[in-house]
Amino acid sequence: MLVDYLKRGVLAGAIAGIAYGLYVMLVANPLVGYMEALAEGAGGAESGHEHAHAAEHAHTTGEHAHAASEHAHAVGETTTAVVSIGSGVFWGILLGTAFALAFYFLEPALPGRGSVKGYVLAGTGFLAVSGVPWLVLPPTTPGAEQAYTPTIRIAIYGGLMLAGALIAATAIYGYRRGSTRSRPLGLCLAALPIVALVAVTTLAAPTIVENGPLPGELVTGFRGLTALSQAALWALVAGCFDRLQARARDRTSTEQRVALATSSRS
Repeated sequence: MLVDYLKRGVLAGAIAGIAYGLYVMLVANPLVGYMEALAEGAGGAESGHEHAHAAEHAHTTGEHAHAASEHAHAVGETTTAVVSIGSGVFWGILLGTAFALAFYFLEPALPGRGSVKGYVLAGTGFLAVSGVPWLVLPPTTPGAEQAYTPTIRIAIYGGLMLAGALIAATAIYGYRRGSTRSRPLGLCLAALPIVALVAVTTLAAPTIVENGPLPGELVTGFRGLTALSQAALWALVAGCFDRLQARARDRTSTEQRVALATSSRS
């Protein structure tokens, strides 16, 4: 049965990964390109006069390289599109596999019925993998400066993932305990550790990432869009997995009815 869960997880992740790859290709990449150009423009404005003479000289030879640059640009766009979709599928399959494994072992402990269990697990996964770590280490933007070395940031991120998993488990436990009395109480107990963590990290977490030359509104919008895309990816994995589970149950029940009808006739 575990193998069946893994197969559905891989398929669900691949479907969700295609959608995520298209998002990266059509939305994320152009936005990052715009932000890179904006960051470079902000840095280049300070030395613009020094490059004026070089720009005049480059203009005399630019026409000869125009056709070649257009060809290279087209090849670069094609390569970027393939890499975007491929990386999206790979990331989706990775999440789908992890989702299937977790669902196989944790399904009895998850609150809710039917498809709700899958979406609760998806929310838990998002909280642990992205939500909690991004409270301290938000998605970086072009031109941003990091306070620590990559090794330290990886260690911090790993510790925050463990903290996110613990917070999610605490929220689920609080809901299960509180919902025995009333559902509103269960929801309040589930939200309590999450709200407490957000408050603590907002007030006490160190500033590890500096925005750089980009406007604060643009950085906030980019980070919000990144978080929303990851949440949507988790939700799509859960939805596809639930659909595949339902099809498997229907197929099994049909086969059982056919076998029962065959045995009764014989």
